[in-house]
Amino acid sequence: MPLAAFPKCYLDELCVHHTMAVEQWVAQAADQLDIDGLEFYWGFTPQGDSAALQRLRRDVEARGLTVPMMCYSPDFTQPDAAARAAEVARQEHAIAVTAAIGGRLCRVLSGQRRPEVSRADGVRMAAEAITALLPQAERHGVILALENHYKDGYWQFPEFAQRQDVFLELLDAIPPSPWFGINFDPSNALIAGDDPLALLEAVKHRVVSMHASDRYLEGGTLEDLRRQEAHPQQGYSALLKHGVIGRGLNDYDAIFSILRDVGFQGWISIEDGQDSTVGMEHLRLSAEFLRRKMREYGLP
Repeated sequence: MPLAAFPKCYLDELCVHHTMAVEQWVAQAADQLDIDGLEFYWGFTPQGDSAALQRLRRDVEARGLTVPMMCYSPDFTQPDAAARAAEVARQEHAIAVTAAIGGRLCRVLSGQRRPEVSRADGVRMAAEAITALLPQAERHGVILALENHYKDGYWQFPEFAQRQDVFLELLDAIPPSPWFGINFDPSNALIAGDDPLALLEAVKHRVVSMHASDRYLEGGTLEDLRRQEAHPQQGYSALLKHGVIGRGLNDYDAIFSILRDVGFQGWISIEDGQDSTVGMEHLRLSAEFLRRKMREYGLP
């Protein structure tokens, strides 16, 4: 079971302010973290420059790492059919870029939970879009990993399939394929008001990767978070915080026990950190915790 890191704490520096270059993140992570790979986010990937992409891949591989996963955020619940088709085309490109940088996993989502989109229509639109992507995934040897997500940091509305019942309904609407699986995030289940272990039990045979995270609410409750979600805003609620993995609400002994019992051998990616001033230290602590648990449960 290989371990990757995702620069959650540096996304604004990498994608918005551009005060950190991707090469800086690669160098810091390689030098300071006990990891095997780096999960990339679409917003800081040079997807339109094949030469830059190859240079970046060589840089990562020269440091003994790989880029196994691409964190991509398609929005398939747009009411306009042409807009959905454009989203499918963009994710097809993301799949090709994932393969070009050496990745085997590309995240896929349902889309935003727009008030005007019914549950039935949202499930149908997302399932149709993801199903349409499977031939492209197979062509490039990339597995689409559907995440039980909360909200992309640059979205207005939360994830359409955030809650377990909707997520499982969407999962059932997509035909089984070796090029499609689940990226499990236990913290996102907590935020949805679901039991992470119950969700994992329901999808455990289809999990191909996991976002290891621990979150907590600061200055509010889940009910407060729901009230804030009723008033659309870009990004995360200020109540919601990431923390060092192993120090939050998730039961990682139970999670690793379930993964061990189904013979999980996929990637685990560290998704940790809100504050870039302590980001690398928190990532280091999270990596140490996860390595220890991986050894404890016989998942090296």
